[in-house]
Amino acid sequence: MADIQSFGKKLTKNLEKVIVGKRHPIELIVIGLLCQGHALIEDVPGVGKTVLARSLAKSLGCSFNRLQFTPDMLPSDVTGVSIYNQSKRVFEFRSGPIFAQVVLVDEINRATPKTQAALLEAMEERQVTVDGKTHPLPSPFMVLATQNPIEYEGTFPLPEAQLDRFLLRVRLGYPNPTDEIEILERQQLRHPIETLKPVIKVDELKEAMAEIKKIYVSDAIKRYSVELTNRTRQNEDVYLGASPRGSLALFRTGQVAAALDGRDYVLPDDIKRMAVPVLAHRIIVGPAARLRELSAEQIVQEIVDTTPVPGGQFEGSSRK
Repeated sequence: MADIQSFGKKLTKNLEKVIVGKRHPIELIVIGLLCQGHALIEDVPGVGKTVLARSLAKSLGCSFNRLQFTPDMLPSDVTGVSIYNQSKRVFEFRSGPIFAQVVLVDEINRATPKTQAALLEAMEERQVTVDGKTHPLPSPFMVLATQNPIEYEGTFPLPEAQLDRFLLRVRLGYPNPTDEIEILERQQLRHPIETLKPVIKVDELKEAMAEIKKIYVSDAIKRYSVELTNRTRQNEDVYLGASPRGSLALFRTGQVAAALDGRDYVLPDDIKRMAVPVLAHRIIVGPAARLRELSAEQIVQEIVDTTPVPGGQFEGSSRK
């Protein structure tokens, strides 16, 4: 797993040329990429959400499109539309901006639910159906969506089905004063993203994605992942718990976390580290808990802290 570890370090180092002092959120984005999942970047304006998505696309040398969601957008503005060709007397499909390897959906909660729903098939099945015809999306394919959690005027909250399709939720937060000064110095003459070069080839990325699936996960780790997800459904502070897709997300992100640490087997600590970014956005906090200002992150962290950690052998060498 040394190759995947070096892959992660190379990509993280390149992203840190643009994003200052945010190693953990960057690592989460890299984990989401290697899991072939999608990420929701949720934070206040101006902390680098859009720049992070653009930097990832430039670092990979992948095709990149940006969708600026607004209330007047239509589903066809996302997926594309069939246009009648008079000379050939046939309808021809004109692909929309969703047909790229890295797609930035800026302010996803600004669009109406009808337009948001245009992303559901693309995110889950890597394809788009228009006028009864199915069009496959390029590989690899990743959606990076951003939203502002504070400003709710003119927004449409994401439905549970939409949130569940995001592998993980990432929050950047404000930089500390030292990092903010460094941001000023780096951007004094020009933005560092202008000089960012690709460091990973698409073929290398696909190979790494295939290797991830070979990481050994013991039965005890599988039961632990399912137990964490199941406890979100039984918690009295939770109105709606995480779906089985949450257990699968823990399974996959645990594999990547292990590989990035140079291991070919998953430890309980890998699952614990990924529980909050993977599960918190999949649960709906109950009314009583909201009155106590209890967040989804706090609930998931409490579940992690109170769930017994499995013991035993986890290494791949223990396989029979």
